[in-house]
Amino acid sequence: MAAENKMAVENRKPLEEYLALQYRFDVIAEPNGGWVIEFPDLPGCLTQADDPAEIGPMAEDARRSWIEAAYELGRDIPLPTYPDLDEYSGRFVVRMPRALHRSLAEQAERNGVSLNSWLIHLLSERGAEARAATRGKAGALPRANPAA
Repeated sequence: MAAENKMAVENRKPLEEYLALQYRFDVIAEPNGGWVIEFPDLPGCLTQADDPAEIGPMAEDARRSWIEAAYELGRDIPLPTYPDLDEYSGRFVVRMPRALHRSLAEQAERNGVSLNSWLIHLLSERGAEARAATRGKAGALPRANPAA
């Protein structure tokens, strides 16, 4: 173990303190059923659940296992982050071609929802697809030296 890594390991908090931290997680519905649970602050920490009742226990097991493995390997354990929702109003203006506006309004009407609700649905769906496409690109545990 490198001297600086050994010093970092010797000066870190006890495992129990890391295990007591509360990390946010995302739950992503899979198109063919089931859910993927992903911890944005713990790179590569994810799991799957087939039933909604399994989400909490599976998330806790994945979080705990990730932290224990990283701790045992002497890796850094990032502290939880929480987005500052105060800086987001939930509202923004988008300019688009009139034909696209009409098409989206017609789709919303066919689905029996407001244009606003339809756009939120489409954006959420695309966001989930983008997150699913990037899932698995990170390793199971963070590298000891991210710059390496």
